Amino acid sequence: MTPIFQTSTYVQAAPGKHKGYEYSRTHNPTRTALEANLAALEEGKYGLCFSSGMAAEDTVAKLLKPGDEVISTNDLYGGSFRMFTKIYANYGIKFHFIPMADHKLVEKYINKKTKLIWIETPTNPMLNVIDIKAISAIAKKNKILVAVDNTFATPYLQTPLKLGADIVVHSVTKYLSGHSDVIMGAIVCNNDGLAEQLRFIQNSCGAIPSPHDCFLVLRGVKTLHIRMDRHCENAIKVCKYLLTHPKVGNVYFPGMPNHKNHKVAKAQMKAFGGMVSFTLKANNIKEAHKVLSRFKVFSLAESLGGVESLCGHPATMTHASIPKEVREKSGVVDSLIRLSVGIEDVGDLIEDLKQALK
Repeated sequence: MTPIFQTSTYVQAAPGKHKGYEYSRTHNPTRTALEANLAALEEGKYGLCFSSGMAAEDTVAKLLKPGDEVISTNDLYGGSFRMFTKIYANYGIKFHFIPMADHKLVEKYINKKTKLIWIETPTNPMLNVIDIKAISAIAKKNKILVAVDNTFATPYLQTPLKLGADIVVHSVTKYLSGHSDVIMGAIVCNNDGLAEQLRFIQNSCGAIPSPHDCFLVLRGVKTLHIRMDRHCENAIKVCKYLLTHPKVGNVYFPGMPNHKNHKVAKAQMKAFGGMVSFTLKANNIKEAHKVLSRFKVFSLAESLGGVESLCGHPATMTHASIPKEVREKSGVVDSLIRLSVGIEDVGDLIEDLKQALK
């Protein structure tokens, strides 16, 4: 097992003469091992780890300057929306939130000030799938950076750098760690100059993870492929059950042939992940809360991607920071329930859904 280098500093042979490590905000051997590991998984050259997924996103945002513009997925994690609109918008950076299923729409928003296209795919919580290859081609033509939040897919199912993206971002907290015991983020890229800029921000601002957390993620990654296979297998069965239930309205899962982005998902993903969202025909918060409070195997909690199944109510939990009218425009209605389908026995999960929906 990779050792945990639980140290803040390193002995030097002489002033400025060291063995590659000076201070643990800058480098730590356990973190170096994890950064190399995640870069390899994403088929990238450089990996950087951070104290949270939001710290990783914040580092990407710090590449921007006042007056720059960003085109972003409109259906994205509430924390990303909050950071873009409540923090970086205050520094003169303009954000356009648009549906990206039609990649041609992206071109209409590009101008000389556009510096970054922010893609989240599959999206949270509507599970829309965006064509990374098509949008990356448009961006390259206009010399614009493309960053992809690959948290839901993981590098086991999707590798955005191979599809033309410049930057991949992860909330490592989720599937990469896989055991709901770590908060961490990561960035992977191929470009030398970009990596240097990101590394400078990482060291200067200091939002780095602890060596012990890096150790836990290295351990979690060892079973990523096995876990993801089971997440995907269970999610398809859960989805099929929900589609037959009389109280369920819409079911959102890119693995279903009738999903509007199924063809794109099939082309750029190895499988379709472990996230499933659905609405109730009785479209109100009271009914959604009633169902969520009845679950026994699915745990009602924030986050996702752990071995255990979780359920959540985006409108009042993960996406509460997004105004209701904006939220509902992208499909996040009051009865929407998001499931992170774990690796338990799928029969138990379906029985739990059955009794919760009674």
